[in-house]
Amino acid sequence: MQKETKGVLKNNLFLYLTEFFAGMSVMAVELGANRLLAPYFSSSQIVWTIIIGTIMIAMALGNIYGGKTADKSPDPDKLYARILIAAIWIALIPVVGKYIILGISALLVFTVNNNFLIIAAFCACMVIFVFPLFLLGTVTPSLVKYSVDSLDDNGKTVGTLGAFNTIGSIIGTFVPTFVTIPTVGTSITFLIFAGILILLAAVYFISRHAGKKKVIASIVIFIVCCVSGSSDSFAFWENHLTYEGESVYNYLQVSENEEEVVLSTNVLFGVQSKYMKQDVLTGMYYDYAMAAPLMVEDKDVSDMDVLVLGMGTGTYATQCRKYLGDITVEGVEIDEKITQLSRRYFSLPDQIKVTTYDGRAFLNSCDQKYDVIMVDAYQDITIPFQMSSVEFFKLVKEHLNRDGVMVVNMNMRGSEEGNINQYLSDTIGTVFETEYIVDVAGSTNRELFASDNGDIISILKRNINNLDHPDLKKMMTQVADQCKIYKGGDYLLTDDKAPVELLGMQVIDELIRDEVSYYKDIYKKEGIRGLLQRL
Repeated sequence: MQKETKGVLKNNLFLYLTEFFAGMSVMAVELGANRLLAPYFSSSQIVWTIIIGTIMIAMALGNIYGGKTADKSPDPDKLYARILIAAIWIALIPVVGKYIILGISALLVFTVNNNFLIIAAFCACMVIFVFPLFLLGTVTPSLVKYSVDSLDDNGKTVGTLGAFNTIGSIIGTFVPTFVTIPTVGTSITFLIFAGILILLAAVYFISRHAGKKKVIASIVIFIVCCVSGSSDSFAFWENHLTYEGESVYNYLQVSENEEEVVLSTNVLFGVQSKYMKQDVLTGMYYDYAMAAPLMVEDKDVSDMDVLVLGMGTGTYATQCRKYLGDITVEGVEIDEKITQLSRRYFSLPDQIKVTTYDGRAFLNSCDQKYDVIMVDAYQDITIPFQMSSVEFFKLVKEHLNRDGVMVVNMNMRGSEEGNINQYLSDTIGTVFETEYIVDVAGSTNRELFASDNGDIISILKRNINNLDHPDLKKMMTQVADQCKIYKGGDYLLTDDKAPVELLGMQVIDELIRDEVSYYKDIYKKEGIRGLLQRL
């Protein structure tokens, strides 16, 4: 075949490089897919499963199609044309991907009653990522066809192609996670790898003195995408954000007004941290959680040691020190970028120690004991299973002083039997002798106070009398009056079995149904026109 021996295909090196960059781009797109979806659907194991599953479907179909096409018409021009199309599609993801995700979500929220996150994330993956990865899936079988000259060395050739693909995949795994996404963002990461594929195909066509129009058109489209799609903004409807960026773990968004500074780590599930500029309470669960130090018996606040697992920007630490006095607080936060933001925007004092570590791993490596441990590591559906099990809460208890108090922020309050909060509460009940719960007004949060001291509410009521700040006194009185003792059941989470994502998703479905029921009724009665008039 004359076409196969011209240009850069005179030897197999360029074919191996094609396999290398194709493998690298597939993994980069897969990791980029998670970062694109996470601000809207979370980064839970469920979302990862959907991403991996849909990409494997695309690659499998691409392998089948690529093999059949290579046998039927073994023309490398067609393969590199498919690579160009895949590259253009990937370059378009930063331009239109966010709008597609929100469009699919808006459509499904009115039509789906159960498993919204699963269905919406799956549909988004199918629409955005399946086609380009299907095209990249045709690369390997096509290259096998072009590179195998005889049966004498076909094993060696196929093995070399596989090695180049694997090495490319390894690089495509590490570079986005540790280099491009934290430094330049998800959008530019897509553009970088799209550019690599375009360059690869362009080298092939230029060497062949063919496909000039295809290459020029691809470059023009790529430049347009670079100009219009390089923004790292996921909340594109927000015009006055103080900060927006990405870390290894999260999409980060800081907004500010005259009264407060707020951190959100996604765009669909609300506020993660808040700093109040004036001497006022936050109006959130942090206020309720300040009751924990007041539940510790026979100990002045100034002598207490408090640990926060899931420090965020330090809202709990800041509020405790502002209202309770010179209390010693330290925190553990896995995302170092959030800690940097806490110093820059949220006035977290330098003397408050923050360790960059996983909360459970920190407890395993720490011998110190505390009077209060705040567990605030649950974020929407993303609940670290290793921080929800019997084994974890036993570890927390081991790090509490005698009659110390653990307070847990459970952020998705469900009403159905066997919901995630019931599992967490029952699990904690197997470790601590006493549990009290209180629902946070105006939110879906619930605070749980656990201790081996059965008199923590009586202690709280006595300490309330010593408070000087009227707002705090009123808040603590509300907590004391509304706290209800919790009698544990048989719903348990263990290191071996903790389906926290599925349990959390059930509560989110319930919350979504409650939120959109009003608009669904309007849609049924008045149609889309009536709905648009009410929005």
